Amino acid sequence: MKIVVTGALGHIGSKLIRELPKRLSDDAEVLMIDNFRCQRYVSLFNLPEIGHYTFVEKDVTKDPVEKEIYGANAVIHLAAITDASNSFNIKEEIEQNNYTATLKVAEICQKLQVPMIFISTTSVYGTQSEIVDEDCSEEELKPQSPYAETKLREEKLLQTMPGLQFIICRFGTICGASPGMRFHTAVNKFCWQASCRVPITVWKTALHQKRPYLVLDDAIDALLLIIKKEIYDNQIYNILSENSSVNDIISSIKKYVPSPIINFVDSQIMNQLSYNVLDNKFRSHGFESKTKIEQAIIETLELLKNFNTYETKYVNTGRV
Repeated sequence: MKIVVTGALGHIGSKLIRELPKRLSDDAEVLMIDNFRCQRYVSLFNLPEIGHYTFVEKDVTKDPVEKEIYGANAVIHLAAITDASNSFNIKEEIEQNNYTATLKVAEICQKLQVPMIFISTTSVYGTQSEIVDEDCSEEELKPQSPYAETKLREEKLLQTMPGLQFIICRFGTICGASPGMRFHTAVNKFCWQASCRVPITVWKTALHQKRPYLVLDDAIDALLLIIKKEIYDNQIYNILSENSSVNDIISSIKKYVPSPIINFVDSQIMNQLSYNVLDNKFRSHGFESKTKIEQAIIETLELLKNFNTYETKYVNTGRV
């Protein structure tokens, strides 16, 4: 079995590539494509001895990757700039990079008849309803960042491509540890800030708003389920571990990092109301979320535990 992963060295990809041979087959071929934009060389350290790994340094927006995708059982398309909050500052770059990457990969998958697993986001929802699912009206799709706007455009692009086999996975906000993890999304960022003993920055309107979160282990379980069951039905699926509020997350962090400081800040993503995202549609395929957000918090804080010692000091430059 051959699986191609674009953006393979990122937060999701760096853990996924380690699980594919373990949970598919010992001789699985994992072809990893990444442009090294974030220079996460560590994502390639200590890969499992089982499986056959090939790394290709290419930018899917510019470089030909048809040879790499040829003969694959599936392409998991993770290549994207994913910083939603910062996307207001790089709107044109987000649009150019993410949309182009998806278009190029989709065209090759369409030509070669290779199924495509596209990772979208539950951030496409901007509803005033308390509950939302994949069958919501267009009026309830009000993405609140350029990143989410582009993801929605990419979803619609795939739905216009005849003959393309795909599945659209609207992932909740990712949390949990991986070799190539980043700290720009809520749970991971809060863990980083708490461990560094700098104020946890919370958007003023967000403390009690519910949002969908997806623990990385559950995300990988979902992707493996799709591959094993070949769920390439051109449908959209919400995939999450649980809906939770920022206050719930901070309460969990407080159990392990005493008395964190909370700073309430303004953000351009501030006009959404609280809502719960339903994922019954994907669970009907047999998916079960097995890991709680608190477990992801514990694992992340464990990686950063030495920041709580007297000898370790962190100077906040204002970039976090």
